[in-house]
Amino acid sequence: MLLKNYLTLLAIGLIWGSQFIFQEFALISFSPIWIGSTRAAIGAITLIVICKSIGIKSSSKQWVLFGVIGLLEAAIPFVLVPWGQQHLDSSIAAILMGTLPFYVLLFAPIFVKGAKINSANTISVIIGFSGLVVLFYPELSLGAGDINLVSSLAIVAAAVCFAIALLLLNRVRDEHPLIVARNVLSAASIQLLVIAFITTPFEYQTASTTAIFSVLYLGAICAGVVYYLYMMCIKNAGPVFTSMTNYIVPAVGVFIGALVTNESIKINTWVALLVILCALFINQLLSKKEQTA
Repeated sequence: MLLKNYLTLLAIGLIWGSQFIFQEFALISFSPIWIGSTRAAIGAITLIVICKSIGIKSSSKQWVLFGVIGLLEAAIPFVLVPWGQQHLDSSIAAILMGTLPFYVLLFAPIFVKGAKINSANTISVIIGFSGLVVLFYPELSLGAGDINLVSSLAIVAAAVCFAIALLLLNRVRDEHPLIVARNVLSAASIQLLVIAFITTPFEYQTASTTAIFSVLYLGAICAGVVYYLYMMCIKNAGPVFTSMTNYIVPAVGVFIGALVTNESIKINTWVALLVILCALFINQLLSKKEQTA
């Protein structure tokens, strides 16, 4: 089970880390909000087809809960993050989003019955965050100038929404991870499409093949498949461990970006990845010891 948790988390990190390059391709022909809403809709359709094909059916009707999770997981952050990033360096935004595991740790006793702030989670979250700082240290050391307070608060609010959504998923009972992922994405896609139609009326234009393929990949893989893995990881390893994908994704994104542009990968990137992996290992090791103590 321990190896399975690591492999699942790594797969999530690899898939979500690859989204940055495909989003760049998609932005050539589509607006950000339509990329996000279409991505959620394609992801939901992908999971609906998979559930139908293997005969998995929902055993509960917690649509209000799924709607709230979809709102916190996708709709609100999708508006806040792009808006906040307009006036913030990407490195600052990544650091602020990297505080997500801290909020999961802090709010766990409130939203999850019997959850406690233990040493395993606390130590691993702190070490993982230090890895994120190492990753972006070269940019931070150059000076980011004045940090816009309102934009920063928007990113932090998005991280808090993600954290609460992650914890609320623990309230879903007796449901297959595929069904949970399908229902959350279905609720989120409806909300995002409404936001898209209200804020950015769709304008037809000829899209490149690369942009269309990128949107399909973002929907089917970076939303559909990865959400199933995400729900499965929460079920098997818990929300704090799963939230550390937020540390892996930026590192993977840097690696993939360097490979695509044929740039050399800096030593701090390797160090950051090693620190993050150590944080994951410590989380599972200490958690196992606390359970047997």
